[in-house]
Amino acid sequence: MPTLVLTLNAGSSSVKFALFEAADGAEAEPVRLASGQVEAIGGTARFQARAADGGGATDTAPEEGIPDHAAALARVLAWLEKVRPGASLAAVGHRIVHGGPDHAAPAVIDDALLADLERLVPLAPLHQPHNLAGVRAALGAFPEAVQVACFDTAFHRGHSALQQAFALPRRFFDAGVRRYGFHGLSYESVAARLQRDHPEVHAGRVIVAHLGNGASMAALAGGRSVASTMGFTALDGLVMGTRCGTIDPGVLLYLAQVEKLGWDAIAELLYEQSGLLGVSGISNDMRTLAASDDPAARFAIDMFIDRAARAAGDLAVVLEGLDALVFTAGIGENSAPVRAGIARRLAFLGAELDEAANAAGAAVFSMPSSRIRLLKVPTDEEAMIARHALRVVAPGTIAAAAR
Repeated sequence: MPTLVLTLNAGSSSVKFALFEAADGAEAEPVRLASGQVEAIGGTARFQARAADGGGATDTAPEEGIPDHAAALARVLAWLEKVRPGASLAAVGHRIVHGGPDHAAPAVIDDALLADLERLVPLAPLHQPHNLAGVRAALGAFPEAVQVACFDTAFHRGHSALQQAFALPRRFFDAGVRRYGFHGLSYESVAARLQRDHPEVHAGRVIVAHLGNGASMAALAGGRSVASTMGFTALDGLVMGTRCGTIDPGVLLYLAQVEKLGWDAIAELLYEQSGLLGVSGISNDMRTLAASDDPAARFAIDMFIDRAARAAGDLAVVLEGLDALVFTAGIGENSAPVRAGIARRLAFLGAELDEAANAAGAAVFSMPSSRIRLLKVPTDEEAMIARHALRVVAPGTIAAAAR
């Protein structure tokens, strides 16, 4: 019987899923069988799914009756039964945004781990509560499967104390107030692809730019993360879709003391009303801004590019040089103007952009003479979660769960 793994990425009103089958060989990539998502949970939900062979395609009209994550997973389970009748899951792999200081590797989920992850909710309020809601729903929907937590922070846990620490009294670092870094599953996916397709790049000093609605950059040395733009929370670093990125802490004091905003209002401002949306006053979607002739849209894009280029320079200092800049995620993979804007700002470091190759979406879009290679590499967080889940589940456990 094939060993099947379901991956889940639960958001506030959505659940993205993918079904994988273990391939032969310990390091072989798992085979994607199907993927999809449930959107607008709690409202007029939409269910979309497709098997890898094109069968069982579903794109429902908005439907009632999916009030929560448990109902969403029941919908997923019913669809999986149609396309893979009688299939049994060995494991369910979950994206968990924050693992805190104690979780540097994927782990089997039990009551103690769930309680520990609940304590980290204040550090990732946009993500962690919904990740954990997905876990609880999956425990009910797939009781025979081993549930595996895969942490977005784990890939960065090898950072030096110098890169983790804030300039605060040591007791705060000991209490867990430190830089964690996020998007680790994406960076790990890109690093694995670089090792396979561009081993000479993987071996060098690389900055990976994960640019999407959430955005960050990470410095990799020999495929290992040594620094990241995101810190204590996923609010830090680059300008994002609705998040402000790095901000002077004095602004927060001003908002509280002068503007008289409460901390809940400040959190909503920084997490949900800032970034591209706040600066432009139009949208958090880069595609919408790029299509607009409003000067505010252009200004928001320019700020996004400026902050990313400045962050790349900072990470190049940590790496003591730069051999390659890699773009990934929704904006990084699909916006040639954003890639070009950042690359041009790094010309002083030796980046030479091949304008035609970039516009054509080429995987490598630097000139042959460029000292810094410019690449576009797709990320696959779901496949990385599946790999981790398969590694965590022992062969005997797999056999037992798959029966």
